[in-house]
Amino acid sequence: MNNIAESNRVIKRDRYLNKIISYMWDGQIKVITGIRRCGKSYLLDKLFRQYLLAQGVDSSHILSFALDLAKDIKYRNPLELAACVRNTVEHSTEQYYLFVDEIQMSDEVENPYNKNGKPITFYDALNDLKTLPNLDIYVTGSNSKMLSSDILTEFRGRSDEIRVHPLSFSEYYSAIGGDKTEAFDDYCFYGGMPLILSRPTESDKRNYLSRLFSEVYLKDIVDRKKVKREDVLSSILDLLCSSVGSLTNPSKIANALNTKQKLSGENTVSNNTVKAYLDHLIDAFLFSECKRFDVKGKNYFDYPNKYYCEDVGLRAARIGFRQQELTHIMENVIYNELIIRECSVDIGIVYSSEHDSKNRAIQVAREIDFVASSGGKKTYIQSAYALPTEEKSLTENKPLSLTGDSFPKIIVRNDIRKRWYDENGILNIGVIDFLLDDSLV
Repeated sequence: MNNIAESNRVIKRDRYLNKIISYMWDGQIKVITGIRRCGKSYLLDKLFRQYLLAQGVDSSHILSFALDLAKDIKYRNPLELAACVRNTVEHSTEQYYLFVDEIQMSDEVENPYNKNGKPITFYDALNDLKTLPNLDIYVTGSNSKMLSSDILTEFRGRSDEIRVHPLSFSEYYSAIGGDKTEAFDDYCFYGGMPLILSRPTESDKRNYLSRLFSEVYLKDIVDRKKVKREDVLSSILDLLCSSVGSLTNPSKIANALNTKQKLSGENTVSNNTVKAYLDHLIDAFLFSECKRFDVKGKNYFDYPNKYYCEDVGLRAARIGFRQQELTHIMENVIYNELIIRECSVDIGIVYSSEHDSKNRAIQVAREIDFVASSGGKKTYIQSAYALPTEEKSLTENKPLSLTGDSFPKIIVRNDIRKRWYDENGILNIGVIDFLLDDSLV
């Protein structure tokens, strides 16, 4: 199925559309989550709407509310929303669909029947509307805790979550075509926010991505979380973007900020503040935290962890399109691809028995970039921009040889075009080939 995006280019978002279709009329509330401007609204109110209309659904039976727009501002009141929908649907025998966009914009309102009781929220409204047998409910939102962490509790276990991401390289390439290497280079620079495709010049693309941070993401976090130290939040964001994929922890970040900005006394940034602000960035889907996992010991380490940006174009915009370290960018792209493929992703830690300078036996920790798990299957993946020497090749291969199991092992590289297996059964594959072949993981 070909889908026409706002840029008039063909963008296939079938992964998400097919999932939505599979959940139709299952009695659950369908919750479509993801970073703002990643295409959630387009997916629901354009692509899914087109599908419904093609199936013969009357347009008047699709009730749509965009809570981030002034025209629907009164429906931020959950009682108004519930009353409007119920008045339309309740006394009909025909099927209706409810679309509510950017549900996190909904307000909490006083309970008119118990002024001292708990306020009324959108959870209450949707749980009420879900009792209507002829109504199928779909909502989108950009707040992970509101729409993910609390979903099972507040919707009483009756909800499906569809997590949407910026364009994968496969989706991006399906839209622009042409030379794959050139497309990959552009993707690594500008990322996969869908509206990038409608920006005609390099300057337009850069300005668009930069404005997303200042006018959308940071403003949302500061307003919603009532952030007191916006300067600290901004500094943490800069640090994460400039060192994406590096091991760190709140203590290390706090020390770096205090030292760099020469902060002391009551202006000192605490570990708890950093932890809270990291959580805000993750909550807004701007960053993901990747934990370290002992492959043989089967346990997680508390710290340090790695943080990857949801979109490498946003990361580039935040640091002024400088520091284009392709090694780290490629690693971030691979991580995002694994998440898009719905894998659980960890950093693998294995240990090798070696000897120190005094010939004493020691255990040395070795890192596997990603351990991707899905459906009981694990795949070990190393991201290696280039392996120009035998020594470099041995360094990348060694951790994979220490896992003690026979799960698939892959080295993703940018310096080869043909895939091949080495004598140990490890697949060496070009990064473009890997990103376009989702059968591998």
